[in-house]
Amino acid sequence: MDCHHSLVSAVYFSLPLAPVMMLLVWGWVPLLARFGINPSVLHQTVPYLMAILWSTFPLLLYFALRRYLQAMNRVTPIMFALVTANLVNLAGNWILVYGHFGAPAMGAEGSGWATCISRVYMVLVLVVYLLYDAARNRTGLFDAPLAIDFKRISELVRLGLPAATQISLEIGVFAAATALIGTLDPLSLAAHQIAMNTASFTYMVPLGISSAAAVRVGQALGRGDVHAAGRAGWTAMGLGAAFMASAGVVLITVPQYVARVFTTDHAVIRTAVSLLAVAAAFQLFDGLQTVATGALRGTGDTRTPMVCHMLLYWLLGLPLGYVLCFTMGWGAVGLWVGLCVALILIGSVLLVVWTRKVHAMAAHHAAAV
Repeated sequence: MDCHHSLVSAVYFSLPLAPVMMLLVWGWVPLLARFGINPSVLHQTVPYLMAILWSTFPLLLYFALRRYLQAMNRVTPIMFALVTANLVNLAGNWILVYGHFGAPAMGAEGSGWATCISRVYMVLVLVVYLLYDAARNRTGLFDAPLAIDFKRISELVRLGLPAATQISLEIGVFAAATALIGTLDPLSLAAHQIAMNTASFTYMVPLGISSAAAVRVGQALGRGDVHAAGRAGWTAMGLGAAFMASAGVVLITVPQYVARVFTTDHAVIRTAVSLLAVAAAFQLFDGLQTVATGALRGTGDTRTPMVCHMLLYWLLGLPLGYVLCFTMGWGAVGLWVGLCVALILIGSVLLVVWTRKVHAMAAHHAAAV
């Protein structure tokens, strides 16, 4: 019953949050031109952002439903929603970007609308499953109180705000890097997008393991089994590290084949190969920091990852990358090296924090017994 209560509170919190976030993005868009972004890039970016802006509330609702279902050990519908939503997004891009089936060829703006449609689709899939599961298995969802519980909402904010800030800091630093690279030339930006898409693709695996770690660690602590919580965290860490280490080997050995998946332009491929080499260097640590963040969330610690990302990404990695890129003349590679250094440090610090957390939990449990 408690998880149903939290879901209702999360939906209530999303209702006012969505328009606030939309207004912030809407007010930010006119300022993009002041950052020296290449006009040809900006011409495509603004319509895309204005289109995707309308998917803010569906995205927030999807996040709430996803975490709820994960806590209930219902992960298959989430996977189904994500996989099929990508197909919906692909079809939407084919229709709206290029103007098939009588639709206007909208270019980048069409891609934004396709993403918006796919996000609405994801929410509908999870809502339908949620109602079906509640009716079939009598989970108690329909008995959850609908009155607004401000105390529960404040608890969700206290726990979720640092996690949301950490995610925003992580996404924001790469968005800032993209904006800075956008001031260089289209070739550098194209290579950057190839490397970003590749790194984002490999990142999905430890991200999923991170969610599983948060659930398993939290459930173990909920039943008072600190040793199971430690085992769950370490197992997740090993899986994430193993996959990302393998991904790093692929990126360092055959980067040109990876780049050719995206383009046949030899100049773009050459630049992308150098960026993929940097990505290969941080794969292992990216996996460690991602899974460690999830494991720490399972213990209720969402502040430590936030502080690490704030200090090491924004106060060290990005400034270092800026100096290497613009002052030292390294170009896009310089920015990536700066972010690589930050990721290595974040992964190392969070690994140490998790180790100490496990020892502290075991010691506290032993003292209590």
